[in-house]
Amino acid sequence: MPLSRRSLLASSLALPAMVRAQGASARVVVVGGGFGGATVARYLRAWAPRVQVTLVEPALRFFTCPFSNHYLAGLRSWDSIGHGYDGLRASGVRVVHARAEQVHASARTLRLDSGQLLPWDRLVLSPGVDMRWGALEGYDEAAAELAPHAWKAGAQTRLLRRQLQAMPDGGVFVMVIPDNPFRCPPGPYERASLVAHYLRRHKPRSKILLLDAKNNFSKKELFLPAWKALYGELIEWVSLAQDGQVVRVDARALEVETAFGTRHRADVLNVIPPQKAGLIAERTQVTDASGWAPVHGENLASTRVAGIHVLGDAALAGPIPKSGFAANNQGKVVAAALAAELSGQAAPGAVYANTCYSLLAPGYGISVAGMYRAQEGRIVDVPHTVGISPLDAPAAYRAAEARHGAAWYAAISADIWDR
Repeated sequence: MPLSRRSLLASSLALPAMVRAQGASARVVVVGGGFGGATVARYLRAWAPRVQVTLVEPALRFFTCPFSNHYLAGLRSWDSIGHGYDGLRASGVRVVHARAEQVHASARTLRLDSGQLLPWDRLVLSPGVDMRWGALEGYDEAAAELAPHAWKAGAQTRLLRRQLQAMPDGGVFVMVIPDNPFRCPPGPYERASLVAHYLRRHKPRSKILLLDAKNNFSKKELFLPAWKALYGELIEWVSLAQDGQVVRVDARALEVETAFGTRHRADVLNVIPPQKAGLIAERTQVTDASGWAPVHGENLASTRVAGIHVLGDAALAGPIPKSGFAANNQGKVVAAALAAELSGQAAPGAVYANTCYSLLAPGYGISVAGMYRAQEGRIVDVPHTVGISPLDAPAAYRAAEARHGAAWYAAISADIWDR
């Protein structure tokens, strides 16, 4: 009989008792203080107290992409999605606010932008994503200051909110959506939903146009009917087959051109470009031609460079979506594997999980969830565990999922940063 999602998740949460390390001190450097990296740092310190753990992160506060769409719609304050690192320091993690510049794998050192060299016995890279500037003609860093992507929470997110607030009633909000893989597959569609909620309240004559490089997307069968029920004709989704693939951007004119030569002009232009693993992963040569970092399924160790683990959005981790939940879960798997390895114990079996909540309007939530496991070096779906919210759920169910999403965010923030 296959294991249930509940029993597999319970087994993954039992890892600390299995791997508490008692071995000699070792040095582990973690690059990236987001959902993945900060989790590795916290849990490795808890499960292997003798290991020296250093977390390298340039930002003094980490602002999350999850729930940044709520901020765009005016449903949350900016400060509510920001998290500091005092809790990790209190747990014994050394936090260095600097940028990782160069890894010397043979010497096992990491050079920071300050010039400091950090020696390591094991290196963990969780740098998130970078934009593939130029992959979409006309879209580079300068263009992003006019047509923001807002796919890294920060100045871009705040810029997009200001543009949305300044947009005239009757204006057109155009979003360009890339092909897979990219960070947070349901994210663009939640953003469209919450921007629609904002426009419905403040600029009701406006329209949202989604130009998509795909024919299908995460939770499509839930999003499309919900948009119709909640927002009528406010949101128009144009698929790849319907000429939704944008090939050229003119950020100054706020205009895009599709593969078939159709031009669309926006009052607010939100371009989400193709992505790749964060720059330090590329410089470390753990990425392949895809732009992502292939990893061993059992412990997320790089298949290309020894002594290095890669996790979160940067990793090429089979069917696991690039999400905050998945990165947090992967962080615990890596922490358990390192704790075991550095103490001479056998590593526990790797079980992975993902859940992603999307808010379509206040009191209306949907979700997707799945379980995954290592198999012969790869990561595969656990049968009968991957699925979405019921298609015909009543309003009370959707309201409960909205509450669950908010509770998940509070819980995972506390698990990583806020304790």
